[in-house]
Amino acid sequence: MQDDTNFAGRNVLVVGGSSGIGNGIAQGFRIRGAEVHVWGTRAAASDYDPGEGSDLAGLGYSCVDVGDPAAIEASAAPFGTLDALILCQGTVVYGRGEFEQDGWDRVMAVNLDSLMHIARKFRGQLAQAGGSIVIVSSVSGLRGNIGNPAYAASKAGAISLTRSLGQAFASDGIRVNGLAPGLVDTKLTKATTSHPERLEKSLASIPQRRMGTPGDMAGAAVFLASPLASYVTGHTLVVDGGLTL
Repeated sequence: MQDDTNFAGRNVLVVGGSSGIGNGIAQGFRIRGAEVHVWGTRAAASDYDPGEGSDLAGLGYSCVDVGDPAAIEASAAPFGTLDALILCQGTVVYGRGEFEQDGWDRVMAVNLDSLMHIARKFRGQLAQAGGSIVIVSSVSGLRGNIGNPAYAASKAGAISLTRSLGQAFASDGIRVNGLAPGLVDTKLTKATTSHPERLEKSLASIPQRRMGTPGDMAGAAVFLASPLASYVTGHTLVVDGGLTL
């Protein structure tokens, strides 16, 4: 019987794979046989703490500031061909910092602009392999976010870009899809998860009554990059425990 989620012999790059959701996705592909390389923001893999959701065992690593288009362009391709590109980079500015130009510009550069820059950079390699792209957005892209307008707008843009690139890259044999996580326990969500009352309120709005895990997101990403989703293009899969129902 064919194992449609066996990635042995395939190359996967996870941008933002050094921690949180991206790290869970990277390890999800690795345990299914893929050669996995991740991009992160620290100088070396040893600078990450496994206790903070950064398991880099068995992963290749490069430091790339995806908020800088020149850094993306100058970065070395980790593989000769690429079977899956997972775009999971993300940042947020709390304390209403996204209402200011610096905060807005940084969030948009990392969360939206870099998606296009990186997809363009690796389009040729993905076409050679008949590969796929998975863009990780957020349920914040489906509704307003009173304190983080740049984050919400960038994630809405990511969902729209998934549709547009799904159309544009299909002629190259590249499938482009996305996943929109709900509340997942990572460093980016500490503003909620570290406050018991805020967390309790958030969990009450989730039908499954629990936060998602990076492993939950990995399952969705593996599906979208696998032959099981061979006729799925331009779609963003909501993975939120029912939060947006």
